[in-house]
Amino acid sequence: MDISASDLTLTEKASLTSGADFWNTKAIERLGQPSIMLADGPHGLRKQAGETDHLGMSGSLPATCFPPSVGLGSTWDPDLVEQVGAAIGAEAAAENVAVVLGPGINIKRSPLCGRNFEYFSEDPLISGVLGAAWVRGLQSTGTGASLKHLAANNQEFDRIRVSSDVDMRPLREIYLRGFERVVRDEQPWTVMCSYNRINGVYASEDPWLLTRVLRQEWGFEGLVVSDWGAVNDRLAGLPAGLDLEMPFSGGRTDAQLVAAVQAGTLAEEALETAAGRVLELIGKARQRPPAAVPIDVDAHHALARQAAGRSIVLLRNDGILPLARHARIAVIGAFAAHPRYQGAGSSLINPTRLDKALEEIRALADGEVAYAPGFTLDGEGSGDDAALREQAAGVAREAEVVVVFLGLPATQESEGFDREHLDLPAAQLDLLDAVLEANPATVVVLSNGGVVALPFRDRAPAIVEASLLGQAGGGATADVLFGVVNPSAKLTETIPLRLEDNPSYGNFPGEFGHVRYGEGIMVGYRWYDGRGLDVAYPFGHGLSYTTFAYGNPSAELDADGDIVVSVPVTNTGGVRGREVVQVYASLPGSRVERAPRELKGFGSVTLEPGQCADVQILVRRPDLAYWDIRVDRWVVEGGEYAFDVAASSRDIRATATVAVPGDEVVLPLTMESSVGDLLAHPVAGPIVQGVFAQVTGTMDATAAAMMPNGEALRKMMASFPLSRLAGFPGLPVTFEQIEQLVAYANANA
Repeated sequence: MDISASDLTLTEKASLTSGADFWNTKAIERLGQPSIMLADGPHGLRKQAGETDHLGMSGSLPATCFPPSVGLGSTWDPDLVEQVGAAIGAEAAAENVAVVLGPGINIKRSPLCGRNFEYFSEDPLISGVLGAAWVRGLQSTGTGASLKHLAANNQEFDRIRVSSDVDMRPLREIYLRGFERVVRDEQPWTVMCSYNRINGVYASEDPWLLTRVLRQEWGFEGLVVSDWGAVNDRLAGLPAGLDLEMPFSGGRTDAQLVAAVQAGTLAEEALETAAGRVLELIGKARQRPPAAVPIDVDAHHALARQAAGRSIVLLRNDGILPLARHARIAVIGAFAAHPRYQGAGSSLINPTRLDKALEEIRALADGEVAYAPGFTLDGEGSGDDAALREQAAGVAREAEVVVVFLGLPATQESEGFDREHLDLPAAQLDLLDAVLEANPATVVVLSNGGVVALPFRDRAPAIVEASLLGQAGGGATADVLFGVVNPSAKLTETIPLRLEDNPSYGNFPGEFGHVRYGEGIMVGYRWYDGRGLDVAYPFGHGLSYTTFAYGNPSAELDADGDIVVSVPVTNTGGVRGREVVQVYASLPGSRVERAPRELKGFGSVTLEPGQCADVQILVRRPDLAYWDIRVDRWVVEGGEYAFDVAASSRDIRATATVAVPGDEVVLPLTMESSVGDLLAHPVAGPIVQGVFAQVTGTMDATAAAMMPNGEALRKMMASFPLSRLAGFPGLPVTFEQIEQLVAYANANA
């Protein structure tokens, strides 16, 4: 039966806007309205059937564990991400889960954030594109997504209370832009607000964020749900735009809402609106077609292996890879036999199966594969490090090629706390030194949710960034090592040389309840490239077993004002391969601060040896806009834009230029406007030119000696407030004349 919020009693309206328990909404049995279930994601379904919690401490039903976003983001493959989203949606439908809590698209502001493994990138464009693809896939199954965590939630330290103090340009251009793209493109069923405060206001009770920006500007039509335990003051949150408090409060905050309506301090219409959105969500869930059961776990595992193979970034290779199957291979490192394949916390998946790299390497190799653990994973038995290291060096010495698995234990990165440094455990670095000394023909495979320092990058012949790859990561790693899969992934996060080089250093994780986003818009590669800092590996970097040549690109405006960049790409190597082509935009001489280049589009092409194909990449006009704090809106600055066609942010292959028309911005003049503002005004500017000609012609000798030409005077006076001009020596204008000019200019603009 279809009902509306007006059919509910006051008590029922209030009850509907908070959870019944940890994962379910409340039912309205009187009207036949069922409860629906929400469950964690985002790289698989975490449905708890027994004891429930939010940090993965209690077990969950088996589900396919796909690569977390740290891996999936490196694919730069929206189609594949969409397939993963659809598979997760199918598993959720089979378990009668209405909403999966994902994707997480928060920006990787600092490499120390303990939850970076759940996020796609340090860049908002790729975060938004891949986040939209994930939502599109999931919701195609009739399962709802919950886009999270809105907003400026970029650390785990003090995450429930800390205020992210961030200026409007970076907030809009970096931290909200990806969310805006997902909402506008895909309309997720729900958006999850974050724990933290933003410029002093809790996200769960911020009407600017939840109503003005999310609903009025972006056109969001769904439901806003709190992160679990994020509600500080429900009486403030509900009218601000928070519809559903999760998990449950035992009825305490429901009673507060009822009392506030009865006392006249809360409009019943606001409560009815929120309850109505919960009813709409329940209605969407009830319209889902019957689920296909049972789930084809083999097909989903195969998809997980495909996604994992495409997630692996080949950082370095001097020719040692791919491995020859007949070679005498030594595998060293405990992660090879005991994989680190996902992060810890609320996204912890109980996998349907688990591939181990050691077993998968042995399955593909023709000869014997020796193994030595080299180090312990449990943090105990440190006294055995020397013995384990010596044993591993001996095994390495007998091999033709060595594959060393290194990485971060789960105890060093997780939801709930941030990392303290970028270093791999000392025992692992000592092990690698011993192995390289015993056998320089060594490949390093990394398992980590956040970037790590690579002091060995010039000594190891090959480095494979395998990040966290989900349950099929062991098989996918073997596929890449032997060349069954040609790696094509690219970094979506810069790997710095030192933590101190990171833009957030000194402003992370904050103090006394505040963290200052002092780097502004210069996040990630924008910072490193803008300051010319050396990095270990740049944003967008990733090698292949083949090579690609780029031809001369073109850039043209289409009928919608978007820019179409086209470039011919040729596979100049000997094997089939996929290349990710990146397009970065810049505007020389811009009037606002900008990075040297910003990612504005990307695409990929798979080519046979010798094959050439044109790659077309669409750059949306709105993605060229900056946030103009003077008029509080997006503005595309007109000019001759350069579009760098690149293999990374520092591997620019060619550049095309195109003139992009700008948006007109006419600022109203006030007496506090500057002379520069006056000169730029379309009405006042031409009038003032004559005044300047008169001033420069009547300057006394002293002033003339100081300012020998009109252009110098113009520069000096550009920032001078209009109210200070009256009575200034040598300026023949009165206060009243300036007021009249301002009024005339505003009236005729």
